[in-house]
Amino acid sequence: MVFTGIIEEVGVIRAVRRGAQSSVLTIGASDILSDVKIGDSVAVNGVCLTVTALSGDSFSADVMHETLRRSSLGALRSGSAVNLERAMPADGRFGGHIVSGHIDGTGIISTVERDDNAVWYTVKTQPSVLRYIIEKGSIAIDGISLTVARVARDSFAVSVIPHTAKMTILAQKRTGDVVNLENDCIGKYVEKLLGGGTPQGGITKELLNRFGF
Repeated sequence: MVFTGIIEEVGVIRAVRRGAQSSVLTIGASDILSDVKIGDSVAVNGVCLTVTALSGDSFSADVMHETLRRSSLGALRSGSAVNLERAMPADGRFGGHIVSGHIDGTGIISTVERDDNAVWYTVKTQPSVLRYIIEKGSIAIDGISLTVARVARDSFAVSVIPHTAKMTILAQKRTGDVVNLENDCIGKYVEKLLGGGTPQGGITKELLNRFGF
């Protein structure tokens, strides 16, 4: 399943039904429900969830233990606003970047600074996520496709235009808030190949020399 990181609608959590190590979210929405069916995938704050029930103005989705552990969905409450995006159709436009809806980790917003008409968000996160973040590369924050403007030792920063803030929940984010992060998958594939993570040994200097590189 592929998403683009272009948020279609901001929905509202109607109910959270908690199990021992899982939960069921009921989410109020309008625009995205025009063609959503049971079994379809919807990214909720960047997390790919499967629609399990539908009503006139809401849908429900199960959230398993692993997803709660890796994301910020466990902190959602009735009334929480969430970013929503349907899976990309085969004939759709790729306005953002390839987003899988599989969260790599979470980050904490450390600063929010206005810069004329833009807003800078600095996000602290763990080394396992930062290793794949590069300046001018792509990052999905709560499912929003954004361009990385700065990278530091323990954080990165993005500059957000007014339209993006208005159309997503970013405008509601404050210092200390937790956000879901998904790295651009290209870096992970390249690392796997260069690191020898395949049965053939991966791409090595010797292999490149053998073929004239």
